[in-house]
Amino acid sequence: MPGNPVGWFEIYVNDMPRAKQFYETVFGTQLQRLNSNDIEMWSFPMADGQYGASGALVKMTGFAAGGNSTLVYFSSADCALEAERASAAGGHILKPKMPIGEYGHIALVMDTEGNTIGVHSMQ
Repeated sequence: MPGNPVGWFEIYVNDMPRAKQFYETVFGTQLQRLNSNDIEMWSFPMADGQYGASGALVKMTGFAAGGNSTLVYFSSADCALEAERASAAGGHILKPKMPIGEYGHIALVMDTEGNTIGVHSMQ
């Protein structure tokens, strides 16, 4: 398998305005609307040629938010900051910042749609 194993991610949502506000607030970014026929999609910024993958919030008939078994980790400078922002933006901290040995730290939060996401930082 050449390159990074993850090339794209999708986070399914029930209430797009609420979910979009949550992710833009937590990560201090603006999501971009993607053109798609019957699917509403808002993508995270992507930097070509840099480490990591981009993805989108998706609202699609027949695919509900929450209860999934996929965990997406967002990169950050200090995962405790995003965990606090998640809580302030209407989410919940499931696991506050915790060390994972030589691999840095992680925090787990639940978004406003019931999805669990991870935040990773080296410090």
